[in-house]
Amino acid sequence: MTTSTLAADGGCTISPLCSGQRIPRLIESSNPDCDLAHWAQDRKTLIDSLLMEHRALLFRGFNVRTVADFERFVSAASRGERLSYRDRSTPREDRGKQIYTSTVYPSDQTIHLHNEGTYWMSWALKLFFCCLQPSDSGGETPIADVRGVHDRIDPTIRQQFLDRKMMLVRNFNDGFGLTWQEVFQTENKAEVERYCSENSILFEWKSGDRLRTRQVRPAIRTHPQTGEPVWFNHAAFFHISALDPAMQQVLLAELGEDGLPYNTFYGDGGSIDAATIEHIRDAYRAEKVKFLWREGDVMLVDNMSVAHAREPYSGHREVIVAMTEAYSG
Repeated sequence: MTTSTLAADGGCTISPLCSGQRIPRLIESSNPDCDLAHWAQDRKTLIDSLLMEHRALLFRGFNVRTVADFERFVSAASRGERLSYRDRSTPREDRGKQIYTSTVYPSDQTIHLHNEGTYWMSWALKLFFCCLQPSDSGGETPIADVRGVHDRIDPTIRQQFLDRKMMLVRNFNDGFGLTWQEVFQTENKAEVERYCSENSILFEWKSGDRLRTRQVRPAIRTHPQTGEPVWFNHAAFFHISALDPAMQQVLLAELGEDGLPYNTFYGDGGSIDAATIEHIRDAYRAEKVKFLWREGDVMLVDNMSVAHAREPYSGHREVIVAMTEAYSG
């Protein structure tokens, strides 16, 4: 494993974190009192260059102990405003100004690999994580290079998604999943309609203030800085086959395929068969890299290049996140 010292860095080193893996790149301070935000303040160009070279950076050994420490680093390493979680798919808790907990989800379950906001019209280029409290066991945030995922997927399947795109269908207030009030962060139906209209989301109100939405998005995007194709979608993540088989049967019997809390289709409405989805999951699994969090770790990923997930865990775990540098493809 090669290690190089960053110029004028006060003793920080950069090296691969996981032997034989491209991501993440470890930037480690030998001084536990080194303030990460202060270190980053005059190194924004360097951080951007390292991020484009490696796509995921893990900052370790710096003095990051609080939400405020993390918030200051996010500001120092970013340009522009932070993004809010609107049109969300999971519950989150606010920890500061557009600083959130990672997904509030049962600790014994896995959150599968995905990029943040692929079904939004404007998404973050930079995604930040900070571990304030590692779990007793498990709780890793695996990552995967979606350039590699793209290349591993059968060209015939890729072409299907290029030609037909992907559609996410969601149903709210049927007694399963999040309510539309939580997802859109409002009690006002007119505000929901306005958001949907402005973000190319088809919507229909069902009886009892229930809501169904459909949004068609490309499955493959072009990275704005490098021109590379990236597999940037939630096709496998939200597909019904991702659910436990028993839960699939219950939901299908109760709600039908078009009434599920969420499901994915080709953009023309055609079903995506389970074998195709499993092939895509195999591509994610082949690119998956995971590591154990340490207290004070901060990870910055290029959101269009790197997907993330969450492993089951035991004990208390606190990981907070922020999104910056909005981009509309």
